[in-house]
Amino acid sequence: MGRASTDMTSTDRAPRIPLWYKTLAAAFRYSIPVLLGYLALGAAFGLVVVETGYPWYLAVATSLVMYAGAGQFMAVGFFAAGTPLAWAVLLEFVVNARHMAYGISMLRRYRDAGVFKPYLIFALSDESFALLSSLPPPGIGGAGIGGAGIGGARIGGAGMAGEAAEKDRRRFMFFVSLLNQLYWNGGTLLGVLAGAFIPWNLDGIGFALSALFIVLMIEQIIRVKKALPFVIPGIIAAAAVFVLPGELSSRFSLLAGMIISLGVVQLFESRGSAEGKDPGNGESPC
Repeated sequence: MGRASTDMTSTDRAPRIPLWYKTLAAAFRYSIPVLLGYLALGAAFGLVVVETGYPWYLAVATSLVMYAGAGQFMAVGFFAAGTPLAWAVLLEFVVNARHMAYGISMLRRYRDAGVFKPYLIFALSDESFALLSSLPPPGIGGAGIGGAGIGGARIGGAGMAGEAAEKDRRRFMFFVSLLNQLYWNGGTLLGVLAGAFIPWNLDGIGFALSALFIVLMIEQIIRVKKALPFVIPGIIAAAAVFVLPGELSSRFSLLAGMIISLGVVQLFESRGSAEGKDPGNGESPC
């Protein structure tokens, strides 16, 4: 009897893992595909900055403050080539205009993010969008994503109340976004360190960013089991390359595809709601 009592006491005194730590671990598992890509791409950016002749700390500061992926590569090229500031700003705006479509489609997911919202908006990169847009909107499926398995990562607990589950969900989105930026910044630091000591050939490195996003897109198509919202914008973007003249084809084809994509996604969600389907059970394209 005394031994049983001792065993129970030792069990009760066992340290409990904080919920935020479990959420962080789940976010890490969920973001592993981005980790593998961002370390390489961030390193490539660091190498480009060093090879161009700029100081190493400029690369790290840019990844911290700008954090724009392809936009960072473009910015280095613009500065190195002496591109007029107004023209560089315009081109950066056109290339990153896709984030307006990202933001519109994430309104419901970020609506009640609270203190996390400013950072979530800032850190909405292509890859973060690909991961977070797969989450159901708030309030879908009972207690949000509490207890739901997402990409092999289990979020929250099965017995969590709705408010607690939504709080855990907001923390999960924050951790995914934060980890993605840390991956990028870690890669940038590795790149500037390697560039200072090792000569590199950077031919063809620009395709790596596109390849990573294609992989994430294919994974999302498999998850939601709807290819049409992804295929239609691709066709529109490809057609725009041939229809629009000169540089406009490369600058605005992606924007056209994103606008069409947003319309298709909204159409699917509206149709799913009209048919009584739950857009948070995997039926929704985002």
